[in-house]
Amino acid sequence: MSDVGRRFLKHRLAVGGLGLIVALILLALAARQVAPHDPLRQDLPHALAGPSIEFPLGTDEFGRCILSRILFGARLSLLVGVIATAIGAGAGILSGLAAGYFPRLDAPVMRTMDVLLAFPSILLAIAIVAALGPSLGNVMIAVGVRSIPSFARLARSMVLSLKELEFVQGAAALGASHARVLFRHILPNSVSPLLVFSSMQVATAILLAAILSFLGLGVQPPTPEWGKMVSDGRAYLLEAPHVSLFPGLAIFIAVMGFNCLGDGLRDALDPRVGRVAVE
Repeated sequence: MSDVGRRFLKHRLAVGGLGLIVALILLALAARQVAPHDPLRQDLPHALAGPSIEFPLGTDEFGRCILSRILFGARLSLLVGVIATAIGAGAGILSGLAAGYFPRLDAPVMRTMDVLLAFPSILLAIAIVAALGPSLGNVMIAVGVRSIPSFARLARSMVLSLKELEFVQGAAALGASHARVLFRHILPNSVSPLLVFSSMQVATAILLAAILSFLGLGVQPPTPEWGKMVSDGRAYLLEAPHVSLFPGLAIFIAVMGFNCLGDGLRDALDPRVGRVAVE
């Protein structure tokens, strides 16, 4: 086993976070087989029922099984988190590479990123969804655009620190094209910080997508989605707190899992870390 693997396995929070993520992915993939009920089937006589054998996490205001809706909602939340992060990473990394490597592009690209960073994340996402319309695809775009400046700044900083090193200068002196230098020599040596940042951005994307759905700008009913489930349960917090509690707990578990994974990857991939947190 490599030193990276050993450092990662010593990080208990990271291993725990990875376990949570794997469990969520497996449950999401097997939602149809694991869910005790159809997540869309209404059973009004059992509306707002508490946890029981038939409904392990209770039911919502329409008598729908909360556990089943959480399991199917995991598919959407994880999908939004991964795809939105991929959108932000793809556009942001390319912009950062160009800005850091080509001096003439540095100012226009980074000033554009500064403008995007001037808007609070949630307001920028709300503006994009409001302009495009509430839907799953538009939520992914909005959440992805929000993360572009952060990826661009990180990629640019990595290029600036690497392009003056001897192996990069040597490749350029031997006639390597700009594209070869960027994607063969600079980008592979920037993977570690970008990977760590991406894992943490997935957590942020899941949380932001849940906020948009909570505000009614995300996935539309009756599709099960964690943020919308929390929003729907607000009116019943006193008589049936479980309607909002369990979807909120699902969001917490997913966000904590990705954050712990990112923290562990940072410690494992950074050779300068002298002591790995074990608690």
